[in-house]
Amino acid sequence: MTDSSETSGQSVYGYIHSTESFGSVDGPGVRFIIFVSGCPLRCKYCHNPDTWKMEDGERFTSDEMLAKALRYRPYWKNIGGITVSGGEPLSQIDFVLDLFKKAKQNSVNTCIDTSGGPFTAEGPWFEKFQELMKYTDLLLVDIKHIDEESHVELTGHTGKNIKEMFHYLSDTNKPIWIRHVLVPGITDDDGALERTRDFIRTLNNVKRVEVLPYHTLGRMKYQKMGIPYRLEGVDTPTADRLANARAILECDKYTAWETEFLN
Repeated sequence: MTDSSETSGQSVYGYIHSTESFGSVDGPGVRFIIFVSGCPLRCKYCHNPDTWKMEDGERFTSDEMLAKALRYRPYWKNIGGITVSGGEPLSQIDFVLDLFKKAKQNSVNTCIDTSGGPFTAEGPWFEKFQELMKYTDLLLVDIKHIDEESHVELTGHTGKNIKEMFHYLSDTNKPIWIRHVLVPGITDDDGALERTRDFIRTLNNVKRVEVLPYHTLGRMKYQKMGIPYRLEGVDTPTADRLANARAILECDKYTAWETEFLN
C-alpha cells in the first residue's frame, strides 16, 4: 500500500480512525494514541477490521492531531507521549513524519506501533523512513509469524521485508519492543517460538518482548461488517501456554525498558 497522506501548503493530512486519550499499554507511560486508517495486512486475528480501508478514516492535519494530543500533556509526566498505531502508521508515512517533527519541536516522546508491512529499503519511501526515525523514540513491532509460508497464510503478506526492517532498526540501534500474539494452533508451536527466539537474539536493539494472548473481542465487528471471521472456534490460549511462550521467548531477559523508559 502506498502512502495517501495529502499536503496542502504546510499542512499534512492523514486519515484517522480514532484516538485514545489515556493509553497505558502502547508505549511507556500515559500515551495519546492516534489510530490511523489503512493496513496492507489481513491478519486472521485482527480485531480492528474497521481500520483496514484508509478512505474510511476521517481527515485531520498533523497540526490538528498534535493540538488535540497536547491537551493531555499534563498527564504524561516525563515518560508519556504520543503513539501512532492503526491500522498501519507506515502506510501514511508523510503524515506521521510531519506529526513527529512537530511533536519533537514540543519535546514530546514519540512511538510507532507497526507491523512493518509497508517497509522497503529502496527509493523515496525509504528516504522518508530514515528521516522519520530521527524523530521516533521507540517502535512497537509485531512478529506475526517467523516462518514465511505461515506468515503469508496468517497475514496475506510476505514477512521478508518485515524482517529486513528489523535488521535495519537493529543496525541503526533504534529501540524496539517486540510483540507476539499467541494464537492456539497458529503461532504457539514450540518450534516456531524457538525460531522466533533465535531471530530476536540476532537483534541488538530489543528492549522488551511481550506475548499477547489472542482474543475474540473483535468478532462482533466482523459480523457487523459482513466479513467472515476466519478463526471461529479458536479459543484464547491457556495460562500454561502463555507461560511456555514467555519462557521460550525469554521475555524476562529483556528488562532494559524498565530503566530506559520508565525513569
